[in-house]
Amino acid sequence: MLINFNEIKEMRVSGMNHGSGEMSAKMYMSSEGKNIPCRIHAGGSIGMYSHPTSDDINDILSGKGKAICDGEEEMLIPGVCHICKKGSQHSIINTGNDDRVMLTLVTERSSI
Repeated sequence: MLINFNEIKEMRVSGMNHGSGEMSAKMYMSSEGKNIPCRIHAGGSIGMYSHPTSDDINDILSGKGKAICDGEEEMLIPGVCHICKKGSQHSIINTGNDDRVMLTLVTERSSI
């Protein structure tokens, strides 16, 4: 299977999950999950939200930031991967002056 993000329109979202600022993303969705190359713009954040049915895997490509996952703060730098497991909640914050660029994979998991 090939996903061509060159053919997917980028969307710009303000206040994602009641966060601050803006983010831009291209999204591929299926019943198994989502593949989302995205940027949280300077000063922006994704607000706290939960993952009742999925794992949220965030591969950090560039920018400075942090995640808060189940009350624990994690520093996010290029080359690290932040995982918010099914049943957890998290927020991602851009603390730098440049875009926070990451690839997010959301993998749906069964209740078993």
